[in-house]
Amino acid sequence: MGQGAYIFAPAGPELSRKEAAFFRSTDPWGFILFQRNCETPGQLKRLTSELRAAVRRDAPILIDQEGGRVQRMRAPHWREWMPPLDQVALTSNVRAMYLRGVLIGTELVAHGVDVNCAPSADLAWPETHDFLRNRCYGTEPSEVAAMARACADGLMAAGCLPVLKHAPGHGRATLDSHKALPRIDVALADLADTDFRPFRDLADLPMVMTAHIVLPEIDPEVPVTLSPEGIAYLRQQLGLTGLLMTDDISMGALEGSVAERSRRAMAAGCDLVLHCNGEMPEMKAIVSAIGEMSADGVNRADIAVQRRQTPTDIDIPALEAEFSALIKGAK
Repeated sequence: MGQGAYIFAPAGPELSRKEAAFFRSTDPWGFILFQRNCETPGQLKRLTSELRAAVRRDAPILIDQEGGRVQRMRAPHWREWMPPLDQVALTSNVRAMYLRGVLIGTELVAHGVDVNCAPSADLAWPETHDFLRNRCYGTEPSEVAAMARACADGLMAAGCLPVLKHAPGHGRATLDSHKALPRIDVALADLADTDFRPFRDLADLPMVMTAHIVLPEIDPEVPVTLSPEGIAYLRQQLGLTGLLMTDDISMGALEGSVAERSRRAMAAGCDLVLHCNGEMPEMKAIVSAIGEMSADGVNRADIAVQRRQTPTDIDIPALEAEFSALIKGAK
């Protein structure tokens, strides 16, 4: 059996025998971790080792370590980070955002996590829903592209792959896609000149996450994640030719069973389905629904993984001191 076209999450801080056996038999392409999985440094290192042992390979392990509300590894064991938009408001210094990426990435890799679901290249608008707004990097396309690039470059310098999200741009949504399906009734030409520009500018990044949003001029009813027209727009118009994963397939924005959603996402052209809640019945349904990665997906996944770097000569105390000086100097 080849690698499964899905990314799964363990239910808690320890890998159960049942989960280990399931992951061994179904071989997910990778795993994603949440705060429920991250208790102490020793525990987290064991968990990441056990997940890779279960699939007998160096499987990618993902996390959302953005800063602010969305960071899974938290004090007292790990650094706390201000929301990205707050840091940009404090200082628009690109070097500071790069250092933030290096420091976050180094901390993740030290615990066996090698993919960070960041940066968010969504534009912050006055109407942007609170679940997303301070996770953005700015309000202007060029600013967002520069800051997101700096974060991504910092992560990669630390040996951690970035995931560009939420393509093609979630910023104008006024609903939380965890709970409902946003519809963005803005002319496509206007979106192409604003919200979509950072994604075009960052199209060379190795991994991309889709947005659960409806863009009526692309597909009047179906969210981008499940829409063949939506995925074709990402690939052909924005140049996002890297490894393409869904946002969490169990979010409230999507209708139908997780199996049906997963089938539709793959049929639309996604490479991987992301499932986050750790519920075994849902994971089993996804495995039955979509099976292995496509040949094109495997090729894109191999290219992405090959871009992991082996960091050298990272002087963490020096970088921390430089980052602190940049932040304090902006106050």
